[in-house]
Amino acid sequence: MEITIRIAQLLLSLSILVIIHEMGHFFFAKLFKTRVEKFYLFFDPWFSLFKIKKGETEYGIGWLPLGGYVKIAGMIDESMDREQMKQPPKPDEFRSKTSGQRLLIMIGGVLFNLVLAVLIYASVLKVWGEEYLPVENMKYGIVCDSAALEIGLQNGDKLVSIDNHKLEKYTSVTAYILLNEAQTIQVERQGEIVEVTIPKELVPRLIKGETFINPRFPFYIADFAKESAGREAGLEVGDRLIGLDTVQTPYFDQFKANIKNYKNKNVLITFVRGNDTLSRQVAIPESGLIGAAPEFGKVFELRKIEYGFFEAIPAGIKKSIKVGQDYLKQFKLLFNPETKAYESVGGFISIGKIFPSVWDWESFWNLTGFLSIMLAILNILPIPALDGGHVMFVLYEIITRRKPSEKFLEYAQMVGFFILLALLILANGNDIIKLFK
Repeated sequence: MEITIRIAQLLLSLSILVIIHEMGHFFFAKLFKTRVEKFYLFFDPWFSLFKIKKGETEYGIGWLPLGGYVKIAGMIDESMDREQMKQPPKPDEFRSKTSGQRLLIMIGGVLFNLVLAVLIYASVLKVWGEEYLPVENMKYGIVCDSAALEIGLQNGDKLVSIDNHKLEKYTSVTAYILLNEAQTIQVERQGEIVEVTIPKELVPRLIKGETFINPRFPFYIADFAKESAGREAGLEVGDRLIGLDTVQTPYFDQFKANIKNYKNKNVLITFVRGNDTLSRQVAIPESGLIGAAPEFGKVFELRKIEYGFFEAIPAGIKKSIKVGQDYLKQFKLLFNPETKAYESVGGFISIGKIFPSVWDWESFWNLTGFLSIMLAILNILPIPALDGGHVMFVLYEIITRRKPSEKFLEYAQMVGFFILLALLILANGNDIIKLFK
């Protein structure tokens, strides 16, 4: 069921993004009275799932969900319609339009994707606001994974800054380290400021998704599993667990690490209930778990910003710019062999996995906004067969006042197609390899 929900979200998101992108090309083509022969969601090699013709344009849905397209008359595109290009240019064809008009037709998809991202982020901020854990509110410090421990961080350290830059949001920590080539982390440890050096070896591990740090918190019981040794022993929701036998475990990470030592044994668990400190003998099963989930609500003081209509629009623009800048920084990592970021390039499986396993509209729209910016940036890259490749040739024409030959454009389109095919194989090949690891 979880896989079905993720696939449904992915297909809906891609459908929205493709339709809006192609609508950008369609809008400017119609604005300049250019004939559009086809408008398709998804590709339709050999056959289509649905099609209908209105006026001069055939609208349809293909069966191959790798994108979509508009077929503009008189343009060398993925259709590779050589017969049409052999005919004399007609007034309503792409090749008969001015260089400025052709430029707008080609960047129309990117512009519409950027506008869509702004509208999505502005709407999300207006409806749900923005809620996050401020770094300064991580009052119990951090819990370190192996990567953090190896560079010298310790459990309980309080994060102060990265490269002496104070971060507002806890969720920005890993991204800031990766995208800004951070060199040092400043933490407060036992009342003193300690500086920890970030080695280059850390970056590939973070890119692969290895956990770095998490907020530390005390173990308040929020709920019990259906079969719970803790509940059977008399523990209750709201209890704060602070010890195992003679071992003090005031924080969840300490309790989790130590409870494993008592598999198939009875252990005295000490806890606080109201103003009382109590103890219960608990029979720990083979799983090493007591069947209790921790409470986060009463532990962390989250910050929430709410936006009015006129506040949400500039906030949406600001967020879109920030997401775009961060995505561009990722390309620097991708082309740096030391980071091995190319090994983490993912295809449709990776994209599908970023969607939650339950349908959540806030997450769906935030991810769709991100993918809209990603699609805009990827499409504007100067690679033949992408919008950016066509833009590159139009700009060359504007600057040199010389138009590339149609034969050259045809060959360039084929080269671009093979480049995209290679990237597609790399991305989805990485996904397949990860499935067998």
